[in-house]
Order: sequence, then structure tokens, then C-alpha cells
Amino acid sequence: MQKALIGKKIGMTQIFDEKGNVVPVTVVEAGPCVVSMIKTVETDGYNAVQLGFGDVKANKLTKPMKGHFDKANVAPKKTLKEFRFDDCAAYTVGDIVKADTFEAGMKVDVTGTSKGKGYAGVIKRWNFSRLKETHGSGPVARHGGSMGACSSPSRVWKGKKMAGHLGAEKVTVKNLKVVKVDVENNLVAIKGAIPGPNGGTVVIKDITKA
Repeated sequence: MQKALIGKKIGMTQIFDEKGNVVPVTVVEAGPCVVSMIKTVETDGYNAVQLGFGDVKANKLTKPMKGHFDKANVAPKKTLKEFRFDDCAAYTVGDIVKADTFEAGMKVDVTGTSKGKGYAGVIKRWNFSRLKETHGSGPVARHGGSMGACSSPSRVWKGKKMAGHLGAEKVTVKNLKVVKVDVENNLVAIKGAIPGPNGGTVVIKDITKA
């Protein structure tokens, strides 16, 4: 059965394995999540399980969202995500999914929103080289340089790497290893770094085939 959880990135630390080697890990507060809706082909055109994470006050919700949670008879949640599992029949509205859905040694994909770094130049954004700082480079050596293509096509191609907004986009890091699971505190330690700032919302998906 496919598994997934919504969580909150706590931060990075390090733990020691059974051989005494240092393993850098990111700690995620994974769940508890509640099943707030089951979508089916008959009613919605596809099969999916909707999970909710993070408590929120009812007076912070819009009336349609409040009605959505009241219909499912579950507590209001801040974040909702859909997962198209192969076997959605294994879930029921109201089920609580906790960190124990994962175990050490599993491989997972982690999706989050990367840190926003604002407007960035081509050196920081695309790793361009600096211009020469001798004669003829102009007053700034960190510009992108010439972008034209002489007389043809006499324009800048769409998709050209230029200065612009850096970060704050959806990023998925694949094939990460679950090192440790703390069921009591709903914590999952994942080897390596994952996208986003501390406190950011992330999605953990199991990639192990059933």
C-alpha cells in the first residue's frame, strides 16, 4: 500500500548509526494527519485520498471550508493535500495517519517550497561567470553580458537565463532514506536536506512499490 504524510520541517541535526558514523538528517514533524475526504471515479472522475494537517480555529475558515470539515465530521485543518493512491479503499474518512506509517530504511520523495531569495542576478541565480574587470566591460562586472544573436533572429529567445525571482517554488528531492522514526512524538528523521525553511510544510511520499 502506498503511503504519504503531510508534515512540518523542524530543522537539521545529526545522529550516529550502529557503526558510529555521523549521519546528517532533517527532522520532520510528520502528522498526525486526518483523512478528510475520499474521492472516487464515480463522483469525482478519479480516485484520491485527501489528508489534512495542522490544527486551525474554525473562525479562521471560510463557510465552504467549514462545511467541508463538518460534512466529514473531522476537526478543521490548515493544510489539505490529495494523494492518488493505487488502493484508496484502504482509507476511511476520519482515519488518523501518524508517523508510524513510515519505518527506518524506507525510501521517500520529499516535496516542499524552496526558500524565497527575492530578485537575484544571473551570477547568483544561474551561476554565470563574471565579466572581465579590465577594459570595455562597463561599470558593472556582474551583468549578464550580450544576449543578442547579431542580425538573426534579432531578438532574445524565450527561456533565456536572465536575472529574476529566485526560489519560492515547488521542489521535490527524490530517493531519500528514512533513518529513524519517533512514533511517540510523530517525528521522522530523513537523511540529507529537504526543501524549504524551518517550519515550512512538506509532503513525504513512499516510493517503495507494494
